[in-house]
Amino acid sequence: MFKGLKKFFKAAGPGVITGAADDDPSGIATYTQTGAQFGYGQLWTAVTMLPFMVSIQEACARIGAVTGKGIAAVIKENYNKKVLYFTLCLVVVANTINIGADLGAMGAAAQLIIPVNFALLTILFTVIILLLEIFTSYKSYARILKWLTLSLLSYPLTVFIVKQPWDVLLRATFVPHIEFSFAFLFIITGVLGTTISPYMFFWQASEEVEEEKEKHLLRHGRPHIGKRFIRNLRLDNFFGMLSSNLATWCIIVVAATVLNSNGITNVGTAAEAAKALEPLVNTFPNAGFLAKMIFAVGVIGLGLLAVPILSASASYALSEALSWHEGLNLKLKKAHGFYGVITIATLIGLLINFIGLDPIKALVFAAVFNGVAAVPLIFIIAQLARNQKIMGQYKSGVFSQVFVGATFVLMATSAVAMFYTLAMG
Repeated sequence: MFKGLKKFFKAAGPGVITGAADDDPSGIATYTQTGAQFGYGQLWTAVTMLPFMVSIQEACARIGAVTGKGIAAVIKENYNKKVLYFTLCLVVVANTINIGADLGAMGAAAQLIIPVNFALLTILFTVIILLLEIFTSYKSYARILKWLTLSLLSYPLTVFIVKQPWDVLLRATFVPHIEFSFAFLFIITGVLGTTISPYMFFWQASEEVEEEKEKHLLRHGRPHIGKRFIRNLRLDNFFGMLSSNLATWCIIVVAATVLNSNGITNVGTAAEAAKALEPLVNTFPNAGFLAKMIFAVGVIGLGLLAVPILSASASYALSEALSWHEGLNLKLKKAHGFYGVITIATLIGLLINFIGLDPIKALVFAAVFNGVAAVPLIFIIAQLARNQKIMGQYKSGVFSQVFVGATFVLMATSAVAMFYTLAMG
């Protein structure tokens, strides 16, 4: 089994890494809050989102692979500056907010097992992330961190340890339940936003380009790929998104069964979120501490993986738009602007934690912001992916166009309905 896991992680491409990073601290907090607040009421979203998530990420990956450029560079070449700057503004703001929320969650989670000041822990994580991202190969860095994503297995294990009402679970998984209230729509927009996030669009496209560079498939700036490359890209993307959504389903189920059924409907602290894992270790003398430790390791490990992706995807977008040298494969002296954006975005995210926001609630707000910001970005990506001039023989087919279009409609409807219920009180 160990050898199989090792082989899988070694072969993991941008799709698998993106899927792992999608269950970042913001995702864990949002899914936990969903299960705690509404029980199994939003469990259907995990299955419903899968085809939409797969289709939009496949479109992004295909754009990067076929053009040999990131999404911002493709927009720059084919649209006017207003569209480019609007896109950049959305992704940079969304990513910076998400960085801040994730760093805060890492600090709060670490406090569960280490009695150290929150500010000191958050600053420490920021320094570690920047040093590793700037001065080491991200490929080597991610190879280590991919093993930390195994902490997510604690949620599937808890699903099968706790006695579950399986008939209720199956019905809630496949039969949508909708409440037309602000609270319900606010959380469901967050669930959509943390699952189908702007940073994932830009990151996966740029990482496909990095893969082509590493495999020497870029010649004179043009990719030399075939149908086999695209097929492998789609398989990598599918397995990455499938694993992400399975984790989503398990987190919601655990939170609903353990927290909601015991009267905990509002997750306000990291300690309350960690309670969802207590059944996993309740046979041990110090079950509460062990649950906190598993939760903390998961949040910190996934945060260490996700924060560099958030800052790098923002930097890829800005660097491509401004024609700077970019890429995590480059040394600092050859890409000052690229690493400068990474540093500034991460430091601004750090500062967000010192304006009085609650770390756990900030994660949910970041997810909701992503849910709103993703709507216009999906529209732009849909236009790029179906464009014959840009994509040639690899332009979106009918299947892709239908599901990417449906993704746009779903997320736009959720955001509009949320704002409408807010306006109506």
